[in-house]
Amino acid sequence: MRRSRITAYVTSLLLATGLALTGAAATEAQAATGGYVALGDSYSSGVGAGSYISSSGSCDRSTNSYPYLWNAAHSPSSFSFTACSGATTDDVLSGQLGSLSSSTTLVSITIGGNDAGFADVMTTCVTSSDSTCLSRINTAKTYVDSTLPGKLDNVYNAISSKAPNARVVVLSYPRFYKLGTTCLGLSETKRSAINNAADYIDAAIAKRAADHGFVFGDVRSTFTGHEICSGSSWLHSVNWLDIGESYHPTAAGQSGGYLPVLTNNA
Repeated sequence: MRRSRITAYVTSLLLATGLALTGAAATEAQAATGGYVALGDSYSSGVGAGSYISSSGSCDRSTNSYPYLWNAAHSPSSFSFTACSGATTDDVLSGQLGSLSSSTTLVSITIGGNDAGFADVMTTCVTSSDSTCLSRINTAKTYVDSTLPGKLDNVYNAISSKAPNARVVVLSYPRFYKLGTTCLGLSETKRSAINNAADYIDAAIAKRAADHGFVFGDVRSTFTGHEICSGSSWLHSVNWLDIGESYHPTAAGQSGGYLPVLTNNA
C-alpha cells in the first residue's frame, strides 16, 4: 500500500492516541530456467523490510523482499521487479506488465488489498469504536464480493495473455493479530474482525487464482506465531519513525513468511 496514503490516514491518529496500530523444490529448477517477473503491491515490493532500492522511488522496492531474495537464490535468466507500494489492480494493468513475455516462466503477485481499502479499514478500526470498525469491515467485504473478483480477473487475464508459459504464484495476505492474549491497543473484537477480513479477501483471491489455473501461495501458515501481539511479530504495528511501514512485514516476515511459500510453489 502506498506509504503516503497510510501516512495521510494515520497522521491524525498519531496526534490523538498512543494505541498500538497495529512444496516441492523440484519445480524450482523449471521456474528458474526462464525469466521471473515480480508484480504487485507493497507486500511484494517489501515496504517495512528496509533496504529500499533508491531507483525505485516511492515504490519502495526492498532488497529484503521475497522477490529479490528468490532471484538472488535461484538466478533466473532475467528478473523484472515491478511491484510497487500502493498498487491497485488498475495500477498493475497500467504500469507493471511490460516485462511479461513468452519467455517468462515465473510470475509472483500480491494484489487486491488496496482495492478493498486496506488503509482506511485499518485506520478506522484503530481510531473508532468496535461497531464502527465492524461496519467498515463489512463495507470492505461487500466490495470483495461485488467488485474485486472482476478486478482480479482483469489482471489475471492480462498476465496469462502476456506470459502464456509462466507459472503464476498468487500470494495471500497474512492474518495480522494473535488472539487470546493480552495486547495493548485494539480490542479482541477488533483484532478478530481484522483477521476475519484478511481471511475473507484471501478466500476471494484464492478462488480467482484457482479459476485461472494459477497457484495460490498461502502465507497465513508461515506467519502463524509471528502475528502482532505474539511476542515474535513479523509484522509492524505502529512504526513511529515511519508510519507507512505499519501493518507490513518486517525483513523477517519477507524471508521467513513469504519467501518459503514462493519457493515451495515456484
